[in-house]
Amino acid sequence: MKEDYLKQAQQAIPNVDILINLVSRRVKQLRHGSKPLVDSLEHLEPEDVALREIIEGRISYELYVSNKKDAIDQYAPLEF
Repeated sequence: MKEDYLKQAQQAIPNVDILINLVSRRVKQLRHGSKPLVDSLEHLEPEDVALREIIEGRISYELYVSNKKDAIDQYAPLEF
């Protein structure tokens, strides 16, 4: 996995748990034959393809929550 792709993807999706889940699900799809949503002249591992797709805004996610208050409390940024 390319470190620079990971850092850029973390800027797009700062929550590490969500980023890990999104990448792992997309890697699974790619390994089962889904076509990459980004073009590359170099050979990329499926993990790097998934990260590039996130960086370029080609894939996104939606959180399911039973009520908005839980979502705000659970995913609000931590302040120090």
